[in-house]
Amino acid sequence: MAKQWMIALGLLLLAFGGIFAWNELSLETAAENQRQRPPSKVNVISPTMDVVTDSVSAVGSLRARDQISLTTEVSGRVVELNLNAGSRVAEGELLLRLDDRQARADRQVAEVTLADARRQLERAQRLESNNSISRSRVDELRTAADVARARMASAQTRIDNHRIEAPFAGVIGLNDISMGAYLSAGSQVATLDSTGRMELGFAVPEKFLGQIRPGQAVRGHTPAYPGEQFAGELVELGTRINELSRTLPVRALVNNPDGKLRPGQFMAASLTLRQREALIIPEQAVIIRGDETYVFVANDGVARRMAVELGSRSPGVVEVASGLTPEDQVIVTGQDRLSSGDRIEVVEDITAIPDNRFADAGKS
Repeated sequence: MAKQWMIALGLLLLAFGGIFAWNELSLETAAENQRQRPPSKVNVISPTMDVVTDSVSAVGSLRARDQISLTTEVSGRVVELNLNAGSRVAEGELLLRLDDRQARADRQVAEVTLADARRQLERAQRLESNNSISRSRVDELRTAADVARARMASAQTRIDNHRIEAPFAGVIGLNDISMGAYLSAGSQVATLDSTGRMELGFAVPEKFLGQIRPGQAVRGHTPAYPGEQFAGELVELGTRINELSRTLPVRALVNNPDGKLRPGQFMAASLTLRQREALIIPEQAVIIRGDETYVFVANDGVARRMAVELGSRSPGVVEVASGLTPEDQVIVTGQDRLSSGDRIEVVEDITAIPDNRFADAGKS
């Protein structure tokens, strides 16, 4: 029995010895292969400090800050017309005048009546100083003068009602009014829109409620003008969260110096929440495997794997919140075939990150 145990123990020791020898041989072979394999050729780049913009994107529609429908207050025939569709008009400029001859005649009557009432009142006041007229008569004449003055103002108002003047500077809309046309009171003649700065309404998710405030920069883009950016600022915040969409309605004013933008136009907006200095690298250098995010850096001819934490993203570049320093040499090509400890050969050192979109995003 003891002899059988001794044989079994010997066989077990022999098996362990074989496994150990095989592992040693495998390690030596792997090391030899590693020494014989040529280093991988890679490109590296240094992370750079730049302005990073945190923003939120949304879509909305444009409207004129001031927009009205021009309507007549009285009936009459058009005798003067300045309603050229698409033309810009100044504040106070005459746009349309109806036949006001009767109103002017009424004002002349009111002028004569007022002048006569004033003369009688002045004469009575002189006589009152000599006690040649009663105070009650003077009061009657004073009242008559006040009534004549009111009738004069009423007559002037009727004349003004025959005129339509621009209440603010803007652009005239389409209309079908012709010279000599008879218009009834309340007829709409045209629209007037103030387009120097357009109002853009959109909604911001409620999770950004603590980060938004009036005065923040807004950049607008519209399919009508590809590649062109329209600058503006946030001016008004809504008071209620939409219970269905969980968003807050806001308004921004977008500059429109050339008059390209029109009311009702669709626009995509980017609201800048904050800007800060941060470390950025090309997005292509980042490797994501499951829950792990890392990059490879060049260290004395060897690739080293470095776990990183990312922040904001922009097309082509990404913010590194932690894990790298500006002195690190980040591998940007061939890193998907590397393992930590592999030998590398740097064939090109890219000293700057091209096409930095963060910098563009920070401009208004």
